[in-house]
Amino acid sequence: MDFLNKLERKLGKYAIENLTFWLIGTWVVGFIIQYTMPEVQRLLLLEPALILKGQVWRIISWLLVPPSVNILFLLFFLSCYYFIGISIEQAIGTFRYNVYLIGGILCSILGAFLLYAFYYFARGMAVSGIGYYFSTEYITMSLFMAFAVIYPNVEFRLYFIIPIKAKWMGIVDAIWMIFMFFVSNAAGRTAILASLMNFLIFFFSTRNYKRVSPKEVRRRQVYRQQMRQAEGITRHKCAICGRTERDGAELEFRFCSKCDGNYEYCQDHLFTHQHIKHS
Repeated sequence: MDFLNKLERKLGKYAIENLTFWLIGTWVVGFIIQYTMPEVQRLLLLEPALILKGQVWRIISWLLVPPSVNILFLLFFLSCYYFIGISIEQAIGTFRYNVYLIGGILCSILGAFLLYAFYYFARGMAVSGIGYYFSTEYITMSLFMAFAVIYPNVEFRLYFIIPIKAKWMGIVDAIWMIFMFFVSNAAGRTAILASLMNFLIFFFSTRNYKRVSPKEVRRRQVYRQQMRQAEGITRHKCAICGRTERDGAELEFRFCSKCDGNYEYCQDHLFTHQHIKHS
């Protein structure tokens, strides 16, 4: 969008490079807390009711609550999402990746407060327990879906054995989230929609999506292939010896006005060739 282009010109210098590294870092800290001090984790949740009472750290601390991952696959999970993050950043640029990731986080925070406001005005009382629905689980999915759109044919090894392309895994994630959206309550639906808002907006409402879409990537590949083929086309060719301008910078070529048709000759055969007559 023009808005993003203008925003990048003004704020692009403040973009955080390799933002995925810091995201992975928060997960590492979160996993340590989860396995060493599990009782502390409930103090980190995104609870609007408690934030409004002064526990403002929860606006950021919920990012320390990591996705649900088996500890046996923890290293693979972290390395996989680091690869996914840096790949997206390389494709869409550091600033746009910042907007995408931070935008998803802000949408989740806004969604939690809107949900709290809805419950508060509908029931006339403060509601707690919202924070259990807002986690980094869906943010990781939005990252993977973005990766699947940009790099649909990249293969992953499911359980380290079964090869499967990113686009199929992305479709499975999308189907699962749609299913969860319909079977969840209002809080669950709000959490899913809020965490995926960055994906819906950024990849379907900006020109940047067209730039990295599979059709556009394919079009550029075909164009580059045609340009490479065009490099082998010559402008001049002698009708007698077949030499072209590639055979020497000193060669000169002329068309013969006495031949019937467009016949071109080098300087060695321009005056010595037999004129071609069709009648």
